[in-house]
Amino acid sequence: MGSTLTTLEYDGPIAIITNNRPEKHNAANDEMDEAFREILDELRANPEVRAAIWRANGDSWSSGRDVSQIGIRTEDIDNFTFIERGQAAMKTLMSCNFPFICAMKGWVIGGSFERSLCCDLRIATEDVRFMLPEVKHGVVTDTGGMARLFQMVGHGLTMDLILTGRKMGAEEALRHGIISRIVPADELEETALEMARTIANSPAFTVKMARRNMALMANQLVFDSIDEETTTQTLVFGSDDYAEMKAARAEKRAPKYRCR
Repeated sequence: MGSTLTTLEYDGPIAIITNNRPEKHNAANDEMDEAFREILDELRANPEVRAAIWRANGDSWSSGRDVSQIGIRTEDIDNFTFIERGQAAMKTLMSCNFPFICAMKGWVIGGSFERSLCCDLRIATEDVRFMLPEVKHGVVTDTGGMARLFQMVGHGLTMDLILTGRKMGAEEALRHGIISRIVPADELEETALEMARTIANSPAFTVKMARRNMALMANQLVFDSIDEETTTQTLVFGSDDYAEMKAARAEKRAPKYRCR
């Protein structure tokens, strides 16, 4: 891959994706997103891959979108196309023939949390903290996570996390099935590898069919949500309230929202 901020390596039939911006708690920027899309395209085209691990260097799996880039385009592209391109990556991930395992620690925030929800399995260390703070930044969740979280935990808890942006720790996430295991920090990566090896050693077609069966039950709602989120996020970026939020922060004053 062309970027060192999101890397790909192989351990036999196991692909290992690594978030590698530790000095920024792996906050995702445009370069990381582009590398991630390239990685997904490579993996989908590789018939030898049996499982993928998504891990991170540093203290956090990912603190979400680099806030300095929210609503800012670093290339000549409109908001709708930019968002739609990012959403296509999640559809690619969910259409692969093998499962993705997220090995998480520290902060898992915003769009990065949502991306992990689009994966198949999530394990985490005791210090993990999940958040969906998008509303506080004037935007909506737009990476398919709302639909997947709704499937997991229902309407009430989903809206609690989205509208308040509060932190969720490992025990609460385990209780609600958002993660399947809490793992000691020094065992996180080995546990993920052990899980991936178990999957990789199973009949590949059977694993593919098991994932297909789950996808038939679960993915259409996520795909529909992603398509709608592309539209709503584009509307948000062009709204008066979003412009007012940015102006008020720049001018260090209280915002005056008009719900338009």
